[in-house]
Amino acid sequence: MSSPINVAVIGCGYWGPNLVRNFKALTSCRLKSICDVNENRLRHLCTLYSDVEAHTDASKVINDPETDAIAIATPVEYHFSLAKAALSAGKHILMEKPLAASSAECEELIEIADEKGVVLMSGHTFLYSSPVKKICDIIRAGDIGDIRYINARRLNLGLFQKDINVVWDLAPHDISIILHILDELPLTVNCQGNAHVTSGVEDVTNLSLSFRNKRFATIQSSWLEPRKVREMTIVGTRRMVVYDDLQPLEKIRIYDVRVDRPPHYDTFAEFHYSYHYGDSYIPHIQQEEPLKVECQHFIDCIEQGVEPQTNGRAGLELVTILEAASASLKANGAPVNFARNREQTAIPKTAPSRGAMRVGPVAV
Repeated sequence: MSSPINVAVIGCGYWGPNLVRNFKALTSCRLKSICDVNENRLRHLCTLYSDVEAHTDASKVINDPETDAIAIATPVEYHFSLAKAALSAGKHILMEKPLAASSAECEELIEIADEKGVVLMSGHTFLYSSPVKKICDIIRAGDIGDIRYINARRLNLGLFQKDINVVWDLAPHDISIILHILDELPLTVNCQGNAHVTSGVEDVTNLSLSFRNKRFATIQSSWLEPRKVREMTIVGTRRMVVYDDLQPLEKIRIYDVRVDRPPHYDTFAEFHYSYHYGDSYIPHIQQEEPLKVECQHFIDCIEQGVEPQTNGRAGLELVTILEAASASLKANGAPVNFARNREQTAIPKTAPSRGAMRVGPVAV
């Protein structure tokens, strides 16, 4: 019987403790160490997990020969340097979103992971959630028809960031879900927003992604809302889906409603839209913590030597969209095109060889 995979978590502030808790609960791995510059955070976690090593120096974790894999949940500005050092040391990496601060950094991390033959996984947690999986099953079964558009709202009061704006902080969740549902990359990106609290750091934004066949998605992100909102609406030609992640049980509701245009008419008096109002229903969902599923998937990929569902390439694609959003913000909402060949629009299911696909924003 092989020994369990030794895991370390670097970054124990806001999200890191959730990774610590889930890796500690898995029987397929061993949480060996945690790392943070804040000694008070480490002391608190050590009261909960007394058998786990604690370090304030990340290099001790990265260079530990007994550590096999590292989950990183630090501020974005440290993602690249930590991941590069860890990958170069032969460690498998689970990186919280976004993968890095630029697409160039993402590409370098992907290259190092390929050279070292280790797993590089992006922490797009919602793709491992039961509601999103259920929505994808419903869509792929054809129940809602062809998707017309998707509208997402992710709003709350804070947490204010200083190194990234609200698009980089909140929108990655919705972008990853939308890309997964539509199974392709956008053609253009528009983003508008304002910085009300910290100069130069937008705290309210509206992001729009346009896709082929007149499909588009809008994402509203805010740190200035009095109520917490986590909602996505998917409008199809036959039915509509509302996903409210804050609902404890009934997270998905299907609405049997639509609008049909008359096939032909001779006079204006004959022109009437047909409104179909049917029932709504709530599909059953087997609840399971998405982060637990994500952590187990990371360990499974290491053991089996396979690509994660949310691999480094998925992280690169998301960061490229964020870069395009930043470029559009600087251009007062002007559309930003993606430089790619038409046949490269579909998202690859596995990571292609380096250079096989290049994505990047180009201002219109």
